[in-house]
Amino acid sequence: MEKRKAGKTIKENMTGYPALRPDVTDFLSEAEMNSAKEKSPTETLLDEMYKNVKMGADSLVNIMNRADDRAFREELTSQLNRYEGYAAKVGKMIYDTGSKPKEENPVTRFSAKVGMAMNTMVDSGTSHLAQMVIEGATMGITDLTRQVREHENTTCSESALSMAKDIIRFEEATVSTMKQYL
Repeated sequence: MEKRKAGKTIKENMTGYPALRPDVTDFLSEAEMNSAKEKSPTETLLDEMYKNVKMGADSLVNIMNRADDRAFREELTSQLNRYEGYAAKVGKMIYDTGSKPKEENPVTRFSAKVGMAMNTMVDSGTSHLAQMVIEGATMGITDLTRQVREHENTTCSESALSMAKDIIRFEEATVSTMKQYL
């Protein structure tokens, strides 16, 4: 049973007294309730692409701080610009669906940063840093390829699939480019 008081709805329990535990929807905005709905295949793929390119960009920033070789740093800067460009494009596509881009979980980002710091503590040479970029890009390729395969025969938009394939090609080129620094 509900009563209205001063423009508010008061929910009552079976005894007629106000409910002690409020309904969850009392605290959610309309946007939060909409985001709780199941996402479309396009939204799911866009979210995964966004996480992929943001993680790639964050990782490159961390690696660049340890790189001494000028040519290697320039290559990393070029790749960082591409990742940021993809993040902007995918972010816009997400906004166009009515959602907001979601950053990677802070714990995940922090653990990646700590892992990278530990990994470079012993060896921060160009060859080792290039290997780390290759491994990161390979993980990105694997994750995104899996997402593309899952979404190819769904209602996922062609523009999202095309963008995902473009990101995969970029990460494959990154692996190829980094091999010269091994």
